[in-house]
Amino acid sequence: MQAFQQFQHDMAQHLRDPHHTRRPVGVPQRRMAVYNELLFNNICGFVDSCFPVSRQQLGEARWRRLCRTFYRDWPLHTPWFREIPREFVRYLSEGRIAQPLPRWLPDLARYEWAELAVDVMAVTVPAHDAQGDMMQRPVLLNPARMDVVSLWPVHRIGAQWQPRQPQPTFLVVFRDAQLGVQFSEINAVTARLLALLETGLTGQQALAQLAHDMAHPDPPALQSFGEQLLVSLRAQGVLLGTLK
Repeated sequence: MQAFQQFQHDMAQHLRDPHHTRRPVGVPQRRMAVYNELLFNNICGFVDSCFPVSRQQLGEARWRRLCRTFYRDWPLHTPWFREIPREFVRYLSEGRIAQPLPRWLPDLARYEWAELAVDVMAVTVPAHDAQGDMMQRPVLLNPARMDVVSLWPVHRIGAQWQPRQPQPTFLVVFRDAQLGVQFSEINAVTARLLALLETGLTGQQALAQLAHDMAHPDPPALQSFGEQLLVSLRAQGVLLGTLK
């Protein structure tokens, strides 16, 4: 059993880094090459499909090197293929990556992954009133949602534009009633309001707390503006109404 475990270890090491680790004794070179290509391409397939903008920004050669070091260096403990993109995001944020990368790349990848995560998110929607009075009743936020806070305007990065300076950005990525994934750009105040509503407050209570936190000079005006904002967020699908 110990010899078999050693063989497994040697094979895994070679699969992760075939250019610097000898293949296990007794395994034909041609067969080993098939395994190497199959596993690496399989992992890359999941990464490529989730991060098309990041891939385009880096270019094919740099992207392949990044995928190779992720495959080689990052300890993947999950058995679920759909979690590979999440681990890639963690690698960009926490891994020791030798090649120079754009400072905004980890945030861009997190935003791209959020779209996938929301798309496959398994949620249960509580009983609610879609037309309920959100000022007087606890507000129900869309449970198929992720709040993305970034130092960079990641939703604007594309073939024609890259940011040069940080610009704090707040986004809500959510699944709409037609099961499509959408995003809404919000500001820091709205992000704080959503966080307060998440605790089960009514719209009125959340706006009162927000006015206190901001030392707002005109709380009634904030209440009026906030009520309109709640209606707008419900129309978008970020909010679903009120809890019953």
